[in-house]
Amino acid sequence: MYYLDEKLEPILVEVIRRNAGEEVFHQAVREVLESLGRVVAKHPDYLDEALIERICEPERQIIFRVPWVDDTGQVRINRGFRVQFNSALGPYKGGVRLHPSVNVGIIKFLGFEQVFKNALTGLPIGGGKGGSDFNPRGRSNGEIMRFCQSFMTELSRHIGEYIDVPAGDIGVGGREIGYMFGQFKRLTNRYEAGVLTGKGLAYGGSRARKEATGYGATYFVERMLATKGQSFDGKRAVVSGSGNVAIYTMDKITSFGGRIVACSDSGGYVVDEGGIDVALVKEIKEVRRERISQYARLKGNGARYVEKGSIWDVPCDVAMPSATQNELTGKDAKTLVRNGVIAVGEGANMPTTPEGVRIFQEAGVLFAPGKAANAGGVATSALEMQQNASRDSWSFEQTETRLAAIMANIHDACAETADEYGAPGDYVLGANIAGFVRVAEAMRSLGVI
Repeated sequence: MYYLDEKLEPILVEVIRRNAGEEVFHQAVREVLESLGRVVAKHPDYLDEALIERICEPERQIIFRVPWVDDTGQVRINRGFRVQFNSALGPYKGGVRLHPSVNVGIIKFLGFEQVFKNALTGLPIGGGKGGSDFNPRGRSNGEIMRFCQSFMTELSRHIGEYIDVPAGDIGVGGREIGYMFGQFKRLTNRYEAGVLTGKGLAYGGSRARKEATGYGATYFVERMLATKGQSFDGKRAVVSGSGNVAIYTMDKITSFGGRIVACSDSGGYVVDEGGIDVALVKEIKEVRRERISQYARLKGNGARYVEKGSIWDVPCDVAMPSATQNELTGKDAKTLVRNGVIAVGEGANMPTTPEGVRIFQEAGVLFAPGKAANAGGVATSALEMQQNASRDSWSFEQTETRLAAIMANIHDACAETADEYGAPGDYVLGANIAGFVRVAEAMRSLGVI
């Protein structure tokens, strides 16, 4: 396991002091710093130039009021955020999350992760993240539109295709992106297609973008399994969540011959030993916008719903946590190991706690960290930007082929970096170092920024 090099301890202490109370951000920084001891031993000049301190400090943090009017005529107030973390490699790039848990610490954690994730893609994009504590659940289309318009009214001052390019995240899909893009167009009097990604196909979106994060995570884990002479074919898989990432992870695993036996939402999880019907999950979540509990009612045939509880109690060969941060605990990891899990691929951002990661690694379980495994979404967003810039539109097959190649390159970069730094098979260390070095070298080239 990792330890924090004594040369890096003062950096973490200062991050915690400057960002008091933002525990999930502290966790993300610690997780990266614990991988960098071998790097600073090899490149002590990174310490001399304060590159690590600069990478840990966002370039810009924006917090703003979002007033909007609900269907009863009552004025509501939410708080909006955009953290533009690092632009050494290109314009800030990262999603917008709408969820009541959102605060500046959550957004900084996500933005920090995004910096390294985007670097791993090899594409010219920096890292940022945004969102609001608005809860879209139970809101009408009209309410969501009015919120998105108010949110974009302020956000529009800070974004652009060469500045900052937001996208979707939890609570933000094609509908919300459409409302935001429409308001941006109205405010600026410009059809700047590259200012947002995750757009609809009718107005500049990319084919395969909706599927990209889930497909990409599956491609990464399939390649990781191949290093041990294995594949998804015939494997039992559990995928937490039932949003966009989870749905298309399940879709691709099924196409690879795997059998999904459980998925979940915040209310509980469903188990279907015959194999989750992904088309039915899409109907429930993407069309009806209902709870996953409806799956058991509509499917029947032995499918059952478990309210609350832990989806990780369901035995599986491959676990794909694809819901939210810190959802898979040390206790869950012990259960999965005891039940014979051989690989874990993070579809969400930092969904496994540090204790969980340690347990998997000590047990010899293949472990794909989110900043590598779930980079397919942002990679395809960058491909959407490329299509917008060239006034082009690619086929689904062309886009997915590019996605598969990018995910193969990310996997190989992580594996080769881990080998180079004396930790073969350690994808966490490989991802952290490979992403860090690319950003650090770019920053060095640009002077003290």
